Amino acid sequence: MRKFWFLLIACVAFISCTEQRMVRQFGTDGEIKLPKGEKLIEVTWKEADLWYLTAPMEDGYVPQTKIFREDSEWGIMQGSIKFVESR
Repeated sequence: MRKFWFLLIACVAFISCTEQRMVRQFGTDGEIKLPKGEKLIEVTWKEADLWYLTAPMEDGYVPQTKIFREDSEWGIMQGSIKFVESR
């Protein structure tokens, strides 16, 4: 019976997570599509929150896809978030 409750609570916690939290806590992969005309400058985690800095694209800038990866010390939880730029 205890296993049932543990699995039920784990499933509810997993389902209720945002994509960024799942990447951070469970080592999954995610994707963020930046607003059109914005390019990625910097990205970081602050506790469970993902913060990223963008700026307007200059004329002639070619949109890119950039990947922010976690590489944990023990290699157990490894996730990534892909940032997709577009015009």
